[in-house]
Amino acid sequence: MHTQSNGRFVAATLALITVFPSGAAEVETQPFDEIIVTADFRQRSVSEIPASVSVLDAEFIEQGAVQHFEELINAVPNLNWSGDGHRARYFQIRGIGELEQYEGAPNPSVGFLIDDIDFSGIGTVATLFDVESVEVLRGSQGSRYGANALGGLIYVQSAQPSAERDGRLQLSVGDDDTVALGMAFSGALAENETTTFRVSAQKHESNGFRSNSYLGRDDTNGRDESALRLRLRYKPSATLEAILSVLYSDINNGYDAFALDNSYTMLSDKPGQDAQQSTGASLRLDWSAFEFMTLTSVTAVADSDIDFAFDADWGNDDSWAPVTYDYVSASDRTRQTVSQEFRLASNDTGRTFNATTDWLVGLYAQNLRDELLTVNRGDYYDPFFDFADSLDDSFGSDFEATSTALFGQMERTIGAATRLGLGLRVEHRSSDYVDTSALRARPSESMWGGELSVSHDHSAVLSSFVSLTKGYKAGGFNLGAVPPGRRDFGEEQLWSIEAGIKSLLADNTLMLNASLFLSRRDDQQVRTSFQLIPGDPASFVFLTDNAAEGKTLGAETELRWFVSDEWELYANLGLLRASFDEFMAPQGNLGGRDQAHAPRYTAAAGAAYRNANGLFARLDATARDEFYFDVSHDQKSKAYELFNARIGYEWDSWLMQLWVRNIFDETYAVRGFYFGNEPPDFPDMLYTRLGDPRHAGVTIEKRFD
Repeated sequence: MHTQSNGRFVAATLALITVFPSGAAEVETQPFDEIIVTADFRQRSVSEIPASVSVLDAEFIEQGAVQHFEELINAVPNLNWSGDGHRARYFQIRGIGELEQYEGAPNPSVGFLIDDIDFSGIGTVATLFDVESVEVLRGSQGSRYGANALGGLIYVQSAQPSAERDGRLQLSVGDDDTVALGMAFSGALAENETTTFRVSAQKHESNGFRSNSYLGRDDTNGRDESALRLRLRYKPSATLEAILSVLYSDINNGYDAFALDNSYTMLSDKPGQDAQQSTGASLRLDWSAFEFMTLTSVTAVADSDIDFAFDADWGNDDSWAPVTYDYVSASDRTRQTVSQEFRLASNDTGRTFNATTDWLVGLYAQNLRDELLTVNRGDYYDPFFDFADSLDDSFGSDFEATSTALFGQMERTIGAATRLGLGLRVEHRSSDYVDTSALRARPSESMWGGELSVSHDHSAVLSSFVSLTKGYKAGGFNLGAVPPGRRDFGEEQLWSIEAGIKSLLADNTLMLNASLFLSRRDDQQVRTSFQLIPGDPASFVFLTDNAAEGKTLGAETELRWFVSDEWELYANLGLLRASFDEFMAPQGNLGGRDQAHAPRYTAAAGAAYRNANGLFARLDATARDEFYFDVSHDQKSKAYELFNARIGYEWDSWLMQLWVRNIFDETYAVRGFYFGNEPPDFPDMLYTRLGDPRHAGVTIEKRFD
């Protein structure tokens, strides 16, 4: 850990405590409500799950972000993201996760679900208006979600339907020409309230914080994001409940985010696009007509059309004159998923072994279809050497995979305070891949994972756990010209030991959760890249190989304290050392080096004030250590700290708030490439994509009852 950055964040935390004192002692404190993790099979409380879990509730989401999930990532311990596109779509939990996917078969390491709809690897759709919670389950979720959750699972849940007629109309305006309008309302469709609904719609527009001096525009990286959500709950009896969730998302963002001088001023003459239009639906049925068990069925479908294009040389004719250097790349990807899950779970009367053991068994199947068409075009002419080259290349692929899994969980009570948990999942994946370069691959494999845990209640407010988990990720294949024997790469396995405590202290006003973990990644899949043709920025070759072994160790703590009815404090910390034990990369042996996008610390602290007269305020500080941008080079980001603030007033059915993100206008990088992109000599240089600068605005909301 770097002492200078650590000292800056300690100072920031002390500043928060100074700005937000502890409040009057005579004000009554408020206990915590039980926090239920909906991503869990049994929808247990956080304190009952033997794993490190973060749950961001609706209030934290509304006060901590403006528009997108990427704005909340810094608040979650040991969670990072790759700024490879306009919005966060690739996530890393404890250093595990993809950084990009340009070609080949999708094979995500972090599961990403919205209302049970699978958007793993394409998380661009994660806008936050009318979202009830975001749950981050760290560590392998081998039993819960299998091969797509080697590193963990992120579960986003929209606001629930309610029988009460209520709604909200929200308007936000800010600098960068930001305008957002959202509305939501819910109620019952009949007097008997057997069918309730919730519908919401929102549109957000802004310029994207970049200016293009060559084109004289400030919107080439602009944001145009729309979302429509519908949820219906049908509950005709005490034994049957059905929830239908429908999502339509249209993300039509520009992509002009890399500058030759690593600034916010672009020089490209052909700005790109990062767009994703997705339609998805899920239907969940819970039927408890049997006295001893509940049958749960979850059906989900999704259809996404993703356009990703960029100016590959990041410049224009004037930038490179007298050399002609002009390259563009455009990809059109479509993805469809259909999944079905059945679960049988014991009720109180269905426990086995003298009513000491809860049990669950299930069956899961998913079909995924991914089609890609990429077109790269470019011209190069150097008059000094009378050398010319041109590119007009297209690449297409068609991938289909079918996954089936059988899984089960048991939890046995031993004595009055100890629980023994066991989970197992066996999964088979068969796939079929073909592309225009005449590559045909049909890998098929069976994998297994699970967990063994022991939990103990030391008191009514303190529990601890120890768990051993095994996660897995399917193998695959590399495209294009690869060295002999490296066409295929094998399955990765992740073994983890984790121990933690979960507590509610100070009369249930202070929550403290903490965990330690140690993981070993056997046959770790590592993706590297290199530039195949100097002078051609679109000629990157990506190669995935199995490292002999990787190791991850670290800790996470989350503290939340209701000091009084008016004051709340929180502090989160993640410590991480994710390294290669042994791996021979193109630039040499990386044994002992940290893995990419795995900062050694992530931290967040904040304070919130809310007065009974309607006045409220909030201040948040986040920090993260430097991290390697990629495995293919040794370039790093810089450690940074960000501060966000809100102040507002609520009266009757109205709410108005002023907000500022990145108060001190910190410059920080979220992605970096190291290669030659400047003629005529093309020296290797670091090019970074910067995070959002300071952003300020006002939000006004009218609520209807």
